[in-house]
Amino acid sequence: MKIKSLITAICVLAMLLSTSTPAFAAGDNGAVSVAVDVVVARPVSFVLTVLGSALFVVSLPVAAASGCVDKVAKTLVVAPAKDTFTRPLGDLQDFLDY
Repeated sequence: MKIKSLITAICVLAMLLSTSTPAFAAGDNGAVSVAVDVVVARPVSFVLTVLGSALFVVSLPVAAASGCVDKVAKTLVVAPAKDTFTRPLGDLQDFLDY
């Protein structure tokens, strides 16, 4: 009988907690965001900018022939460069969102 009561209590508690609003889920974890940005996101974005620039130079004849140089430039060079150099530090919301 005790096990049945315990299982019932756990199920009721799980139902109650699953419908509650997370109080600290959207909290400001600025130090962690800045640290992750400096250690991971910026170096990845920088490497993508360098590799994208090299790929852009290689793909330039094909892009020029097809008339989509602007699209290729924005995708391979401009977007990673903006992510590296102009995105606010610690703002990972739009990281690699292009």
